[in-house]
Amino acid sequence: MPEGGGRGTLAGTVGRGAGGRLVMAEGADVSREADLLARVPDGLLVGGRWRAASDGATFPVHDPSDGSVVKQVASATVEDGRAALDAAVDAFSAWSRTPARERAEVLRRSFDLVVEHADDLALLMTVEMGKPLAESRAEVTYGAEFLRWFAEEAAHVQGRYGANPQGTGRMVVTQHPVGPCYLITPWNFPLAMATRKIAPALAAGCTVVVKPASLTPLTTLLVAQLLLDAGVPAGVVNVVTTTRTGPVSEAVIGDPRLRKLSFTGSTPVGRQLLAQAAGGVLRTSMELGGNAPFVVFDDADLGTAVDGAIAAKFRNIGQACTAANRFLVHRSLADEFARRVTERVAAFRTGRGTQEGVTIGPLIDDRAVAKVEELVDDAVSRGARLLTGGSRVERPGSFYAATVLADVPPDAALLREEIFGPVLAIVPFDDEDEAVRLANDTEYGLVSYVFTESLARGQRMVERLETGMTGLNVGVVSDAAAPFGGWKLSGLGREGGAEGIHEYLQTKYTLTADPFA
Repeated sequence: MPEGGGRGTLAGTVGRGAGGRLVMAEGADVSREADLLARVPDGLLVGGRWRAASDGATFPVHDPSDGSVVKQVASATVEDGRAALDAAVDAFSAWSRTPARERAEVLRRSFDLVVEHADDLALLMTVEMGKPLAESRAEVTYGAEFLRWFAEEAAHVQGRYGANPQGTGRMVVTQHPVGPCYLITPWNFPLAMATRKIAPALAAGCTVVVKPASLTPLTTLLVAQLLLDAGVPAGVVNVVTTTRTGPVSEAVIGDPRLRKLSFTGSTPVGRQLLAQAAGGVLRTSMELGGNAPFVVFDDADLGTAVDGAIAAKFRNIGQACTAANRFLVHRSLADEFARRVTERVAAFRTGRGTQEGVTIGPLIDDRAVAKVEELVDDAVSRGARLLTGGSRVERPGSFYAATVLADVPPDAALLREEIFGPVLAIVPFDDEDEAVRLANDTEYGLVSYVFTESLARGQRMVERLETGMTGLNVGVVSDAAAPFGGWKLSGLGREGGAEGIHEYLQTKYTLTADPFA
């Protein structure tokens, strides 16, 4: 793409082929972004059909790099949310009885279509969320993998059979889809968080209503169209976009026909949703906040640790629950570690994510910028040393400069709260016990990172750190084949891996009479 905005041309216009699949027609010379945005559905997906909100309401989706409105999409009402659940309920019986191999083939075709449309999906994510194109492409690869992984898991759901201990009968244990599901996805990974929930639900035989974040709904809408193109039956996947999230979600969650709630987002909102889910005793999966420690010991390979720090902190512009929040560095290495990361960070290029060479895109909106600014100013006022960055970027859009802080004091707010921005905060420590104490001194427990060349120390840290995931000498842990989830206030349940499909299954035990009696 050309530098300076990423505006290119496509030798064609877009129409709908049989079944609504996205196709290209020859002839027109149009802006690639405008062409892509025109192809993205702007309605609600209910029962296999795209439709307007029942009251005709819409809301704008903004490009955070300049605040411009890129598209208007439907804003669902409570009535629309109930209609989407009606469709999921109606489709459940047939889909749950569909042979696992057939469900697997649908998911595999969905994977192929997402890969085929990878460039479009990456560009769309960059436009509505802001991350650089290289990171958007990486998310497409990561998010598509959930479709392929759970296509393979669909046919591998197992039960067991055997004599009971008394020898008086036979025990049969089987797994069954839990039922219609409500999936609430966040704005920061609009493709991967959708596929990470949709894929295991469909693999298990469940139907879903998906509510994407109103800040970044477009990627999920395009993915939903690709799922239809892949052969997902009407009503199996329904999508409701809305700015009336509270009333819509409350109505869906309060419906006794719903059997599962999955949410990725903040811990305060997760608590509210858990309270609502309690009335129906819903199965719940909650992937909530994080406050990840990044621990560098004195025997660490410093080059590896710095590379890991850049990945763990600045991926997605720091807007990830897995982002390292507190960099705990052995005092003997703290100054050199700070020097090296500062050198790297100071060389970052900030700009619109479509521009070539951009490392740091905009934050999602101005409120996010204000929150990061508040946390950095608080830390500096308490004695932290600012090594680079530390301010808004004076240009249109929601930009904050990539920042490094050293000697962050223990009373700084950013050591307790998720930063959710491009700020690397360094705290020195003196020994292993202190590192463990500092790392575990948080109500969160999603992920931790440890850098050491000692195998024994690495094993001890994995055992001692109170997190659901640990990266040992690596700065990124996410993998479709691995169980993603946290301890403490970071959530409940697991997404991905062999464990992921079981969040959408329920167990039935049957005792049969002894056939030889």
